[in-house]
Amino acid sequence: MAIEKNQVVELEYTLRDPQTGEILDQSPEGNPLKFITGTGQIIPGLEKEIMQMNCGESKEILVKAADAYGEVNPNAFQTINKSELSNIPDLKEGMVLSGQDPQGHLITVRVHKIEGENVTLDLNHPMAGKDLLFEVKICDVRPATDEELAHGHVHDSEQDCNCNPDCGCKH
Repeated sequence: MAIEKNQVVELEYTLRDPQTGEILDQSPEGNPLKFITGTGQIIPGLEKEIMQMNCGESKEILVKAADAYGEVNPNAFQTINKSELSNIPDLKEGMVLSGQDPQGHLITVRVHKIEGENVTLDLNHPMAGKDLLFEVKICDVRPATDEELAHGHVHDSEQDCNCNPDCGCKH
């Protein structure tokens, strides 16, 4: 039976660059990715294909950039004065930096270009504009509990629950 919305899926995966075959990411051995279907926890193109699979099935899935992290947004580049990054020694093009946006959310940016005193930052997701090749295996599928659906994440046990104190888990 195919996977349905609001189910917990355990998925082993290897993510490769489809052009070079380079491994970009993979689930740790014996520790599959666990997510609730239909809640936007994984990229749309991958979830769409997984929803057509069955428990125990393996498949190679090519996800086009538009259905992964999107195309590169030309409006997601910002130029700042180099002095704003004076606390970073050896600033170089291609460096990945972490910081906070004005609302206090963690953001990751890449140094796109350095020209004199101007630094252009790329705020696009690092995989924006890239097609992605996944090798996946569905290890387990079960209905999500009401509590998991309310909290928006998988609860396997007390040790696995990573709820923040405001979540309301009874763990």
